[in-house]
Order: sequence, then structure tokens, then C-alpha cells
Amino acid sequence: MHVHDDPDVESAELAARLSGGDREALAEMYRRWSPLVHTIALRSLGTREDAEDVVQQVFVAAWRGRETLRPDRGSPAAWLVGIAKHRIADVRTQRYRTHRNLQALATEAVTEAPAPDDSDWAERLLLVHELERMGDPRATVLRMAFIEDRTQDEIARALDMPLGTVKSHVRRGLIELRDRLKEVERVSSE
Repeated sequence: MHVHDDPDVESAELAARLSGGDREALAEMYRRWSPLVHTIALRSLGTREDAEDVVQQVFVAAWRGRETLRPDRGSPAAWLVGIAKHRIADVRTQRYRTHRNLQALATEAVTEAPAPDDSDWAERLLLVHELERMGDPRATVLRMAFIEDRTQDEIARALDMPLGTVKSHVRRGLIELRDRLKEVERVSSE
């Protein structure tokens, strides 16, 4: 049997190459183990979009933390799964915070006791409701952008998310919100 035919030896070589800063090793690890990370994230979080974000975050974290990879203490796959579990926990924590913040915002809107014809209040409550239905991380990104008035760069840093992902969430989220609000208008005018 040739040495490179042994998966353990090959994994150890990949780990050593990654630790040494070899980007090709990261690409090979991505090809080999991103489906595993995606499956774990999808089962834990329930949405393909969140799972894809976690995969991206895991491999960015793997590159940044490559010096922590120790082939003698376990396989690179196990190391990646460990990173994935932390990222999944972060997403769940962010979901909880968003839900809590949206509930607080809704409560604040209700306790302002507006006049029944206050359309601004109704629109704000509808926006909160639609954001809550949208789910994370998109709802969090939109809330930060439009309610907290943060820039996309600030959001990317705060959520430890690539800027392109934040921009995608804003664009897709606005389209989704527009479609939902059009549907509400259509139903209310019937």
C-alpha cells in the first residue's frame, strides 16, 4: 500500500500543510469536508442559508486559526466539526438575541399607545412582525441596518460575517419585505 493511499496519513499531511499556511490545503479540506460541515449545520439550524453561512465561517475560522490544528490530537475533520459547533452555537445565540430584541421593540411600540389612526405606528409594528417572520440571520441584518441605522461594514464586523453575505442579506431581505408588504396591501384592500 502506497503511503498516500492511507487516509490518516493524507489527513495528517493536509493538516501539516494548512498549519504551515498552504492555501491549497485549505481548498482541499473544503472539497473534502465542507459537505460534512454543511450537513451538521443544516440539521442543527434548519435552513440552507444558515448552513451555507456556517460553512463559510468555519473555513474562514479554520484558516485564521490554522496554528491551533494539531494532527496528533485528532483528525482535521474532527477539528472542523468542533469549529462548526461553536459557529452553530453563535447563530443560535444571535437568533435568541434577535427574537428578544424584536419582542422588546414590539412591546415598546405597543406601550407608546398611539392613536388608532397612527399609520406610522402600524407600519412599524408590521415591519417588526415581518422581520420576526423572516428569521435569522437576515432579520438581524435588516434590523441593524434600518432600525439601528448601522452601515453594512459595521454589521459585518458585529456579526463576524463576510461583507458580501451582509450585502446579500440586505438585498434579498428588502426584496422579501417588499413582496410581503405588497401582499399585505393587496389583502387589506380587498
